[in-house]
Amino acid sequence: MTQDAPVPTPPLPELRAGDFDFDLPEALVAQAPARPRDSARMLVVGADRPVDAGVASLPDWLRPGDLMVVNDTRVIPARLRARRGLAQVEIMLNRAESGGLWHALVRNAKKLRPGDLLDIEGAPELRPRVVERQEGGAVLLDFGPDQALLAAVLERAGEIPLPPYIARPDGPTAQDLDDYQPIFARQPGAVAAPTASLHFTPALLQALEARGVGQVALTLHVGAGTFLPIRGDNPREHKLHAEWGEISAEAAATINATRARGGRIVAIGTTALRLLESSVDAQGVVHPFRGLTEIFLLPGHVFHSADMLLTNFHLPKSSLFMLVSAFAGQARMRDAYAHAVAQGYRFYSYGDASLLTREISTP
Repeated sequence: MTQDAPVPTPPLPELRAGDFDFDLPEALVAQAPARPRDSARMLVVGADRPVDAGVASLPDWLRPGDLMVVNDTRVIPARLRARRGLAQVEIMLNRAESGGLWHALVRNAKKLRPGDLLDIEGAPELRPRVVERQEGGAVLLDFGPDQALLAAVLERAGEIPLPPYIARPDGPTAQDLDDYQPIFARQPGAVAAPTASLHFTPALLQALEARGVGQVALTLHVGAGTFLPIRGDNPREHKLHAEWGEISAEAAATINATRARGGRIVAIGTTALRLLESSVDAQGVVHPFRGLTEIFLLPGHVFHSADMLLTNFHLPKSSLFMLVSAFAGQARMRDAYAHAVAQGYRFYSYGDASLLTREISTP
């Protein structure tokens, strides 16, 4: 008996960072969210031309039996200002490790050496120790075993780490503390918001429930690496910082049961989609997950977990614009973003939304 020859895997398309560049007027980078949150605009991108709509109309674009997968991470005040002697440094906590260790991105990291003790501005009782310097401005810091003390210090001396393109010369405002926290936030640990979730209001959630759309949560603690630019001209050589995530057995079962009944899986945000794709198999079955993921979704990736994606508009040459191009198709997204710019849609964290249908590849 002869065995069938294995089906060859098609080669991944060659990519250049310039393939994901486009002209974005600075005035379109939103500095504050729409009020109320669900009054933001929403561009619906499917097989046909883009359709201008609004976030409040999301229930009209979904069907009874569809399932939204949301990220319930909560943003922590992860930016700290510190000194080593006379040298000033800025710490962006990125990911908790075991035993009080934190992976952090540090401005002026070259001034630090293993063994250095740092003085936190506004919190003299906490003196983290530098364990090691790593590549790309990353530093491993030991804050000690008292996590309650660290949490209290963050609440008192830390800042909500707004993205650098949101201009706050004097730091985040009291309004930002509310604006940058999603309605689904439950599990502390993110240093950046899953921004698609910022559009939801109690009224919108009630309308979605009335429509028969379900909801299930996973957790992906968004790291500081989400702000980092793509280095070099070959995106496939770029590495994302690892982020911690969890999909419970119950959540995985709910997702799989929805798919078995014919319902669509709607990822609310790129963070939810990344974790789903980290846990799904080639048959479309989502498995429980707990640990780190550094998955980088680029054109050529075959998606198995989600049918639709709600996401904000992303910056040129960013890893997130590459992700949506992988999900919905490069040509389709180039056209959609050209339309969005021409129509004055607002971009990025505090901006408008897009609802994308997955582009199905054919052999």
